[in-house]
Amino acid sequence: MRVLFITSTRLGDAVLTTGLLGHLVDQMPDARFTIACGPIAAPLFRAVPRLDEIIAMPKRRLAGHWLDLWLQVAGRRWDWVVDLRDSAVSRLVLASRRATFRGGDDRQPKVVSLGRVLGLEPPPNPRLFLNDAIRAEARVLLGPDDGAPILALGPAANWTGKEWPADRFAALALRMVADPLAAGPHPARVMVLAAEAERPRCAPVLDALGAALGAGRVIDLVGRTDPLLAGACLERARLFVGNDSGLMHVAAAAGTPTLGLFGPTPSHLYAPWGARARAVVAPAGAPGASPEARMAALSLGQVADAATELLALGTVH
Repeated sequence: MRVLFITSTRLGDAVLTTGLLGHLVDQMPDARFTIACGPIAAPLFRAVPRLDEIIAMPKRRLAGHWLDLWLQVAGRRWDWVVDLRDSAVSRLVLASRRATFRGGDDRQPKVVSLGRVLGLEPPPNPRLFLNDAIRAEARVLLGPDDGAPILALGPAANWTGKEWPADRFAALALRMVADPLAAGPHPARVMVLAAEAERPRCAPVLDALGAALGAGRVIDLVGRTDPLLAGACLERARLFVGNDSGLMHVAAAAGTPTLGLFGPTPSHLYAPWGARARAVVAPAGAPGASPEARMAALSLGQVADAATELLALGTVH
């Protein structure tokens, strides 16, 4: 049995579809999977069970990437095509069954709308397809687990209008590692994750934490992971706090208590999903205020209080 799973270009949107993919993996034990997605999201699927192929689709002019995909899949017969992009490709290939996402209800979370593509209510939680080899890669980056709590931060996003100020991230981390993450025989560490291109925006956080805590308590993973390896590292974290980003959704899918920081983007659609995931939303701000100003209006105290409450729920690991 062969399944073609067409998912998103953006990392965060792709993570939100992994619950559906996981459902198919679990319910179709004889199926082989081909996954089409954007290049940034492609590593997320590298350890999917019974994977035949990942087709990464770099965006091309005049929607040429869809033609490329059709040329790669049209010569095969598919038992099931799940198309979460509502593309013409899924209608132009031979398939016994098709399921297509034709747009969600903007009044409810995107995960709920995606679940209805396969008639799943409640929807399956997004998940990461981690294995021992990937977790071993994470141990190389993080070192052996000595029980020291790790606070993970995601200070960057794909747009500066979604970013909480860097100095607040540093101040939050120092507050959290002093209390409530100070209990135990080993001092807490802080892990900072982002893409290498985002390093300039993470540098103030890393510099401030290094000066205050010492280099040994700061784990700089900027530019050192792909999305799946980031998820394996985040499994070790006691808490993740980050902007609305693909990394935020990776953290929630990893089962890490996740606090997402929102301002100009719709939290009711894209808040991190899970029993131990929460969103903090910046105040609306004055008419005409920039997105950056709105994010700056989100106070350190508000985020720290929400993070402390989330920690009190415990972890899922």
